[in-house]
Order: sequence, then structure tokens, then C-alpha cells
Amino acid sequence: MIARRIALVFLLSLHALLVGCATVSAGADPRDPWEGYNRQVWRFNEALDQAVFQPVARGYQAAVPEIVRVGVGNFFGNVSDVWSFVNNALQLKPRESAQTLARVGINTTVGLLGLIDVASSVDLPRYREDFGQTLGFWGLPSGPYLILPLLGPSTLRDTAAFPVDRQGDLVGWVQDNPVRYSLVGLRLVDLRADVLQAGRVIEGAALDKYTFVRDAYLQRRRGVADLPKTRPEPEERFDLPEKPAPAR
Repeated sequence: MIARRIALVFLLSLHALLVGCATVSAGADPRDPWEGYNRQVWRFNEALDQAVFQPVARGYQAAVPEIVRVGVGNFFGNVSDVWSFVNNALQLKPRESAQTLARVGINTTVGLLGLIDVASSVDLPRYREDFGQTLGFWGLPSGPYLILPLLGPSTLRDTAAFPVDRQGDLVGWVQDNPVRYSLVGLRLVDLRADVLQAGRVIEGAALDKYTFVRDAYLQRRRGVADLPKTRPEPEERFDLPEKPAPAR
């Protein structure tokens, strides 16, 4: 199953390159030379989001108590911390690696498999890292901006790193198919519900939502991935206005 997903991402990336190269215009933003293609995929993703993901996320937010949603977010955050530890180590960051490993240990045991974020309450910050950031740390340029079907904003470097990130995702290692699919679905719904408020802010503030999201994404990725051998601040969810975080 993982191999099929990896192959799918590479095919989508190849399609983006082939189609996007034909849509480069002289006045294009140099960070976004495939804007024509990207906007087409953006419109497809937006339509799918409005028809499917937003209603499901709103239903989840309305039906599931906040304390449960916080626990779900904490659980998946703990899962992602395992891969963050690997990438912090690959970036030769001993302090961040040690703190991330300690986070996983504390939250998995005392925090009941990560449902309770005990580590944050004892001043162990989260340093979220992925393989795209690791490649950027070692000096690989981000390359052009690229929007992937279903997956959303990316860059050429992050798209190339995506299969490695999928291999490092512990959810993908679950052997029982129904359990794995349920976990994947729950995480997607939880993530979408978490940014519903940010989406409403963008709708009200941005004349061109595509440009707003592109600039915010590239700014965020530059801050965490394109400054080699620097130490980023503890993790921020996204460079957009958000509702206050609930008490944990």
C-alpha cells in the first residue's frame, strides 16, 4: 500500500512538471513559474474541500467534544514527534533531538499514548521537522512552488521528500488495513477541523486566496527549511491567524 502511494505521488509530480512547463509565462512570480497549472489544481482542491472536507470537518467539530478533539490532536502530534526526532538528528541538532525524544517518551507513557500532552506542561517544546526541512538544512533549494492534487501546497523539494516522510509516518506501518485507514481518515478530518477558523479569516481578508496561501506557505517553509544550519523557533502550526489554543 505504501509503495502504491509513493508511486502515485511521483506520477502526480511528473504530471505537474510536464503540464506546468507548458504554462510558464514571462511575468510569472519566479517562485511560482507553473502558476497556470497550480491554479487549475487549486480550483480542483478547493471544490473538493468545499463539497467534502469542510462539511465533514464541521460535523466532526460539532459532534465531538473539544476535550476529545484535543486528545486526538495530541495523539497524532505524538506520532509525528517520532519522525521529527529522526529529522532533528539528521540535522545535527542534539538539543532538539533530545527534547523531542523526551517528549515522545513522556507523552507515550505518562500521557497515555500521547492523548495528553504532558511534555508541553513540563517545558519540553515541540520541534516539528520533516525530510523536506532536512534537505533544506543541508542546502538543497526548495525549487518552484507546486500544488499537488488532494495534498495541497508544496515545493519541488518537498514533493520529492514526501515519499520519505510517508515511510517515516508510523500510521502507515499499521498492518491492519481498516485500522490504518481509520487513523488516516481521522487525522485528515482533525487537521481540517483545526484550520476551519483560519480558512474563514482568509476568505474575509484575501482578495486572491491563492496568492495569500502561496505567500504564507513559502514564507513559513523558508523560515523552517531554507536557512541551513540555523535553529528554528519551536513549532508553529501555520503562518496564519488562528483561534486561541485550548487548555491541555
